[in-house]
Amino acid sequence: MARRSRTAATAFPMVQGTGYLSGQMLIAMPSLQSPSFAQTVICLVAHSAEGAMGIVVNKPLETLSFDDLLKQLDLSPRPPQRRLPMFQGGPVEGGRGFVLHTADWSSDQSLPVGGEFALTASVDILKAVAGGGGPRQGMLALGYAGWGPGQLEEEIQANAWLSVPPDEELLFGGDDARKWRAALAKLKIDPLLLSDAAGHA
Repeated sequence: MARRSRTAATAFPMVQGTGYLSGQMLIAMPSLQSPSFAQTVICLVAHSAEGAMGIVVNKPLETLSFDDLLKQLDLSPRPPQRRLPMFQGGPVEGGRGFVLHTADWSSDQSLPVGGEFALTASVDILKAVAGGGGPRQGMLALGYAGWGPGQLEEEIQANAWLSVPPDEELLFGGDDARKWRAALAKLKIDPLLLSDAAGHA
């Protein structure tokens, strides 16, 4: 998490531009067997000609709890009045924390994501949640998924990813182990019927 006061434009990589697939969710095709991305669902928080940034939303973090994180950052109250579920957000900057959350709470360091959601990387949101406030729904991710200029477009054309509009239940609710199939179900797709040559939505 960022301790210094920074605006959203400086707190996140690749926030330029609002077009492309920003705010959409990426669903890994069965052919994508990379350990970091196999059967992942990713909320794409920024996508422009400069590249793309996303948060994996279905890989729970087993090695660190929200209470442990508050202790490391010397934040109170402990125990907290509320907690955020913890996730492995991606293979880039695994020691850096991001909170993906509903847009009913934000600060000048929050990056809007598709209108209904936001991404915040400052400790202010952790203080708010620990104190019983903060956004209605949220998740804390360590690390993120990143793509260079044109890289994500190439992967989509190679049928590595499908895209689908996000929804709150898919992001924050349900069984994390079933999110990948639930995301495919939004497209009315059975993963058993997908082939490497399937097109993308």
